[in-house]
Amino acid sequence: MSELFADSFIHDFEKQIDQWLLNLSAKNSSIVAVDRGDTDERRWFVRMRGEEKEFTTIWLLLGQRTLRYETYVMPAPEENARELYEFALRQNERITGAHFSIGIEDALFLRGELPLGVLNESELDRVIGTVYATVERFFPMLIRTGFATRFARTDVPLASEK
Repeated sequence: MSELFADSFIHDFEKQIDQWLLNLSAKNSSIVAVDRGDTDERRWFVRMRGEEKEFTTIWLLLGQRTLRYETYVMPAPEENARELYEFALRQNERITGAHFSIGIEDALFLRGELPLGVLNESELDRVIGTVYATVERFFPMLIRTGFATRFARTDVPLASEK
């Protein structure tokens, strides 16, 4: 189990994350917005412009032991659901620092968690980069598989063709 941090340390992490996100947004032109949740929440929203998926929003949640992060990849598939979920879940073996999961209303998410003991600016940058790059890499194939009739593109293979 990871270390349980006192409220004073969590407050310090909160201020550091604010600063780190400000630094990252100044260096990374893909980051178009960084927002906070309600004042009583330790939550951030990092909105990034993509090439394959127009926007990806990464949600960060600071807890007493970990920083949790996730992004909504796509809604529940209208077709080829079994193939899509199997493909996404098999990718978990290859992805470092995040994993696909099936969430509310059978939507596909990419999630991860980082112990606070290793949290620093470079790790936060790695987390954001991993989530963004993973969505950019897999989104065309996932959306084409789950909505094949709507988004038929011959240049992007279906998950079952990989």
